Amino acid sequence: MVASPSTRAEAPPPAVPPHLNSLTGTRFLAAMAVFGFHALCTTLFADKTWQMMPVPGTFASYLWEGNWASVSFFFILSGFVLTWSMRPGDTTAKFWRRRVLKIWPNHLLTFAAAAILFGTVLNMGFGWQSALLNVSLLHAFFPPLETWTAFNSVSWSLSNEAFFYLLFPFLVRYIGRIRPQRLWAWATGVIAVIFLVPLVATLLPGAGGMFQPWTQSPHLEFWFTSKFPPVRLLEFVFGIIMARIVLTGRRLPVGVGGSVALTAFAYVVGPHLPLTYPQAAATVIPLGLLIANMARADLSRRPSLLHGRVMVWLGEVSFAFYMCHLLVIIFGTIWLTGGRSYDFPAALGIVALLFLISLALAAAMFHLVEQPIMRRFAGTRRAGAALVPAPAAAPAAAEQPPALAGVAPTTPNP
Repeated sequence: MVASPSTRAEAPPPAVPPHLNSLTGTRFLAAMAVFGFHALCTTLFADKTWQMMPVPGTFASYLWEGNWASVSFFFILSGFVLTWSMRPGDTTAKFWRRRVLKIWPNHLLTFAAAAILFGTVLNMGFGWQSALLNVSLLHAFFPPLETWTAFNSVSWSLSNEAFFYLLFPFLVRYIGRIRPQRLWAWATGVIAVIFLVPLVATLLPGAGGMFQPWTQSPHLEFWFTSKFPPVRLLEFVFGIIMARIVLTGRRLPVGVGGSVALTAFAYVVGPHLPLTYPQAAATVIPLGLLIANMARADLSRRPSLLHGRVMVWLGEVSFAFYMCHLLVIIFGTIWLTGGRSYDFPAALGIVALLFLISLALAAAMFHLVEQPIMRRFAGTRRAGAALVPAPAAAPAAAEQPPALAGVAPTTPNP
């Protein structure tokens, strides 16, 4: 649990927060971890230590944790950035409209690609019920594996994000009323609930059945702790609170170096924790501190390798990269290898090729789909999956939400 830091507050941040370029670049690093995890779910690597299924090998188990840490990072960052970039004078309707315009075009594009590819290449049937739930981003609310993994299975996280966006205007109003002196107490309370979730999951009816070796936990427990939107909402709320902690000048218990060390420690220890603790609880504290410290570093205009144009651009395309990468891995592996396994150098070379193909497709989706739609319909001068500044007239520089999040930052009137 997070210990309450010293009551001595740091100097308040400037009235106009800077763009969070460090977090933009970091988002692509997180997306790469998800890509690496899914690459190891294939049969490319002959060495079982690099195989994720049926049971994660020695090295694969750490990329398993990296996958969950990355998703948790995106959810926390989503709440953080939306709060950071609030625009007084905006409305709830405009906020929701921008989020719809941001996430649904790429979602529908990859949904259509998945439906065509699975139907023609693998001769899989088209389930209308799963399709409707998927298109409407409701599929993560349902526990059956064939529901939340249907079509482009990574879209389960968008189902969560859509739920977060629906509630954000109301959550931010309530959390905005919390006195700054009590923010750390609220953050600690949210973390305590996150740590209770794996225990609560064991009490679910039938939670002990339908064991899935690749999840390392009973299926219902796995779905409840890692896919169910109301549960993952806790990380989003934690991100909102952490943003307010930084923006109100509250003191952080550790600096950038300390939060990096804590994140590394949680990353190593996470795979060895019982129940479903590796899915979120293992890394939520260090990731929240890391995001807050990186934002504070940007407030101080500290130099960072993550500020470079290349890293910022990679962060901008990370949403599209996330949405297309699994389809590239699945069907690229089929077409390139026919299901064969290879020694490490050859397998790594194929993974690198799949990565470059995913990145090229992501760039095309970003520049040909995301940006044109956002510029035309969302009223943003520059749009995309990256953290994007608000117009200069806005009282606070706005940031684009993370890869799994929405668009041009806006918030409703309080």
